Amino acid sequence: MADPAIDKPDRELLARRLRAYLKDELDVEIGGLDAEFLLDFMAERIGPRFYNQGLRDAATALAKRMDVLAEALEELERPVPRD
Repeated sequence: MADPAIDKPDRELLARRLRAYLKDELDVEIGGLDAEFLLDFMAERIGPRFYNQGLRDAATALAKRMDVLAEALEELERPVPRD
């Protein structure tokens, strides 16, 4: 499976936000290219953990919905006559 890519407008926005955060919170100024390199590093090293947690959360939510559907289907069952 291919890694999810960040499209160019989102990548530029994230790099700007990262630069602003570093400047405002840590008083560190970096250039746009450095911000993109840092973004790449974070996406590679940290991103998979968030991605995997998102998958687990989605699986949990889906399982709950499936339980509700299973109960609804059970309610539709009709009794089988005994001869």
